[in-house]
Amino acid sequence: MDEWVADIEFERQGPLRRVLKGVLINPLANYLPAGLMRAMLGFGKSELAAANWIEPGGWRSMVISYHGRPRQIADRLLVGMGTMSMALRNRKKLGSRLLARLIEQSHREPAHVLCLGAGPGQITVDAMTQADCESHATLVDLNAEPFDFGRELAAKHGLSDKVRFIQADLREDIQHLLDQPPDLVKMIGICEYLDDELIVQIARVAAEVMPPAAPIVFNSLSKAHGNDRFFRRVFGLHMIYRTPEQLQELMRRAGFEQFHAIREPLGVYHVIVARRAAELPPATRGS
Repeated sequence: MDEWVADIEFERQGPLRRVLKGVLINPLANYLPAGLMRAMLGFGKSELAAANWIEPGGWRSMVISYHGRPRQIADRLLVGMGTMSMALRNRKKLGSRLLARLIEQSHREPAHVLCLGAGPGQITVDAMTQADCESHATLVDLNAEPFDFGRELAAKHGLSDKVRFIQADLREDIQHLLDQPPDLVKMIGICEYLDDELIVQIARVAAEVMPPAAPIVFNSLSKAHGNDRFFRRVFGLHMIYRTPEQLQELMRRAGFEQFHAIREPLGVYHVIVARRAAELPPATRGS
């Protein structure tokens, strides 16, 4: 799988920028009074801050970070140069490439992609556009608000008739929502907001509708971005950090195996591919 992503042009930080962030920018962001920081971002009309104040880590902030070309000066710093936003764009490139290649490996055409906690489905649409074979996708989210944006995005890429949005609780059985079993499942961008047992529960729901050996793609998150205190105090963004190994153990409990983790260059995210086991482990309490 590493060769699948070898030619991706990731965003990187040079030594000087890393030193500057470590000794000056990150300490200021993390330890200046939170009220002052919020006032400055509000005065500067930061769209990224406003999006997180509405819904910390929600789909609006993802759209702003993924686009990478904000209008406001404050957002040019946060989005254009911020380690977290750069890592998010790296994750998007890495995740969409892996999904595209897994679509191409599917034994069925069109391949069926199931996306859990999908938001507007930007990574999925990117993957379907990149893949050299036909696919269709079912995108499931508890919040239907991003679906209009997602439908516009799908239409822009000529995928309107191939992408279906469904509002549903991921903790419940979703088999009745699917017209056919998924050939692969995407869980990128949600594990960092879920506790351990909820990850196992949702992943188990996915495993129960997947055929044996079907792949699932998800990500871990580390504190390598250096601004956790800023995100918590200023944006109200409380993320859960896990190593790839810790997250893999949770997914193993849900019925997955054969893990392969790929690190994006900034070290904030690992995108991980696993396979549904031939036999699922007995369901345990909380899963």
